[in-house]
Amino acid sequence: MECQFKIFRFDPDKDQKPYYQNYTLEAKPNDKILDCLNRIRWEQDSTLAYRMSCAHGVCGSDGMRINGVCALACQRLVKNYETPVFTIDPLPVFQVVKDLIVDLAPFFEKYQAIKPYLINPSSPPEKERLQARQARETFDDAIRCILCGSCTAACPISGRNERYLGPAALLRAFRYLFDSRDFGGEERIQILDNEDGIWGCNTLWKCTEVCPKKIPVTRCLGKTKKRIYDKKKGE
Repeated sequence: MECQFKIFRFDPDKDQKPYYQNYTLEAKPNDKILDCLNRIRWEQDSTLAYRMSCAHGVCGSDGMRINGVCALACQRLVKNYETPVFTIDPLPVFQVVKDLIVDLAPFFEKYQAIKPYLINPSSPPEKERLQARQARETFDDAIRCILCGSCTAACPISGRNERYLGPAALLRAFRYLFDSRDFGGEERIQILDNEDGIWGCNTLWKCTEVCPKKIPVTRCLGKTKKRIYDKKKGE
């Protein structure tokens, strides 16, 4: 079938402002949107810039906005859309580096701010820190996050408050707050307990809607709110 692509273009080194460029190509229903972008780049326009790596929904590098919805181009197929007409934009919220490539440095700075690692003052065991399966199940969903940035880009709060940590960072904080092996809860709660942290979340569910790993992000953040609320109530 013939597919029409309207793709956001912007090279800050030579363009005064962004614009859209149209491309047409033949594609099959089971072709990935990433497949189509690759063919455009290989066969029609080698200047088109975007990120990709594994092409199998594991690395999270090809996040972009497809017909107004943040997604991974390697997970969306031509047949997933009613008509073969596609508007492709970079992830919103982030600064555009070139075309569909955005600067994710602020995203990872916020991720690092919540201390995304196990905090345990005891000496490391000879093999591993054991944990009961039931304790692990509490945060099992959260560890599927691949840091693609789609949830943070789709979150309306991220667009209004540049200091807001965003769903991805808050989700990773949840993962450690509910890890029975971690002892950094007090430290992380101090980071989260403000309007730029967990209370900035307005429970709009956009993060959950776009998550390529089907993580119930909003529900996880709700559990973090309750954990902090209960702690303050008990003090």
